[in-house]
Amino acid sequence: MTAFTSWKVGPLAEASGLTVRTLHHWDTIGLLSPSQRSAGGHREYTEDDLIRLYQVLALRSLGLSLETIAVCLDAGVDPARLVRDHLAGVEASIAALDTLRDRLVRLGGELATGRAPTSTDLLEALRAIGGTGPEREQTLRRHLDEDQVEVLRTRAADLGPAMHYLLEVEWPELYRRAERLRAAGTPPTDRKVRRLVARMDELSALFTGGDEGISAGVRDAWEDDPAAMSGDPAAPADDWRDLAAYLDHARRSTA
Repeated sequence: MTAFTSWKVGPLAEASGLTVRTLHHWDTIGLLSPSQRSAGGHREYTEDDLIRLYQVLALRSLGLSLETIAVCLDAGVDPARLVRDHLAGVEASIAALDTLRDRLVRLGGELATGRAPTSTDLLEALRAIGGTGPEREQTLRRHLDEDQVEVLRTRAADLGPAMHYLLEVEWPELYRRAERLRAAGTPPTDRKVRRLVARMDELSALFTGGDEGISAGVRDAWEDDPAAMSGDPAAPADDWRDLAAYLDHARRSTA
């Protein structure tokens, strides 16, 4: 077995199909940095760095942003688990689409023969199209109109594979970090808190299209019923409201 040799940026760029400029950018933003120096003082990539590079490339192929990838890796999320979760999500989507297809075929046949479908059939089809649990949708509908709900559905679908990770990995991790800072007594005006809020608002804009009315409605829905919105019946409403107030204070400090 040959011993592993470290890599300088040029040869690594050539071997990986990336550009030197890309690797330098990833180094600057802290996504992937050479962790060894040669005898001459040159920075070089080690075997561990190559493993991280492979993980970055694998997650990027799923459509994740570089910042999302950094959060996943730095939070200790196993990339292999992410891929398994994504595969499970894809398979669940396929199953849901099969169910929706069967329902629509049945409804189409009933309409073609002149027989009116039952209200249960229609509600099941609408729920399958909406792709959201009934409790969450009911809560959203108390604060958003039909056009606003449709915007959320359309933009979520447009995100493709990245949607699952933005919602299930990065966003929860951002809130966990914010809650740790709040619990530790960090002022909401602190730069670390403001950075978390800025990223949360970037993610919110991906789903709302920057529509302030939708963003405000979603925040109101979370404050109204955190358990329904999170899908967790044990979601602590008071803790959520305290954190929401903390984050809103941070937003005002950046305005």
